[in-house]
Amino acid sequence: MSQTHGYKKAENRVYRFIVRQFSRLSSSISHFFNRLVSQGKQRFTVMLIPHSEKKIFNFKISVFSMVFISVIFAGVIVAFFVFSTRFSGMSHILVTRTSELQQTRASLEQVRNEVADLKKVSSAFETTLNKTLGILGMGSSKPTGKDSETGDLASFFNIEEQDRGTLKEVSDLKNIKDFMSKSETALQRVSGLLSSQGKLLVDLPTKWPVGSGIGRITNYFGPEIHPFTGQWYLHKGIDIASYRRGVPILAAANGKVIERGYEAMGYGNYIVIRHAYGFSTKYAHMSRIFVNEGDTVTQGQRVGTMGNTGLSTGQHLHFEVRIGSQVVDPLRFLNVKSGIR
Repeated sequence: MSQTHGYKKAENRVYRFIVRQFSRLSSSISHFFNRLVSQGKQRFTVMLIPHSEKKIFNFKISVFSMVFISVIFAGVIVAFFVFSTRFSGMSHILVTRTSELQQTRASLEQVRNEVADLKKVSSAFETTLNKTLGILGMGSSKPTGKDSETGDLASFFNIEEQDRGTLKEVSDLKNIKDFMSKSETALQRVSGLLSSQGKLLVDLPTKWPVGSGIGRITNYFGPEIHPFTGQWYLHKGIDIASYRRGVPILAAANGKVIERGYEAMGYGNYIVIRHAYGFSTKYAHMSRIFVNEGDTVTQGQRVGTMGNTGLSTGQHLHFEVRIGSQVVDPLRFLNVKSGIR
């Protein structure tokens, strides 16, 4: 029982201590605010004396008012600096965006110039393609219908038909793309035709029978005065001469060697190659022969070297072209090849 009584007394002491301390704290706070209010209510007299000293302006202001005005003034200054900083940042961003816009405009102008040049090139390409198709007898690349009335590229200049909000250059590029797509079919037809012609030409004697860029024609096909007899005779081919040694002789077309021989008083070392479609070619006065009878040769294959064998006045190649048993001018076929290049 005495122990419980001791606990009660201790609790009462602690409670009274806390109450006293709280009372003291409350009193101190109250005293502080009272002094603060008292100091704040104090007034000061502000006098404004002009140089003329005719009239003096004075007014009274309390400490609270001074603090309030100071806070407002400080807020205005802080707000000014904050907005000035933001304005400077926005100004910098605006200047940067303006510079980027100017660069974009310059790039766009360059793109417009390139598109304009591309339109000119496309127009020239269209004209050349149509001429080529006309020469080859393949018609024109212009489609039938509305577009054919004004040409594939006429829509480049029809601004009224463009969608709103679409750049003219974008529309031009679309039209060029469409034109190129349509031209692809025509070019494939031309490629197919040239490919078939190329396969045909390798079977015809269209290859220059000596090395590329070598030799000159000294005698042409037709009537000539024989250099040894002085009599008129029919020169059945062309003579190609060169001062170089070891000039290669090439097969004028794909074929098969059907004759190889030597005539001391005539063609000297010679070969005859049979080709498709009844053609045959003869190569005479050769120094060396690299093929034999029965060999299959391809156009441009080296079959020997230029020489001065047989009845000859100098190093040259006598080249003949025959259709069946009839001799023809070789330049008719050699010019075909050179005309296609």
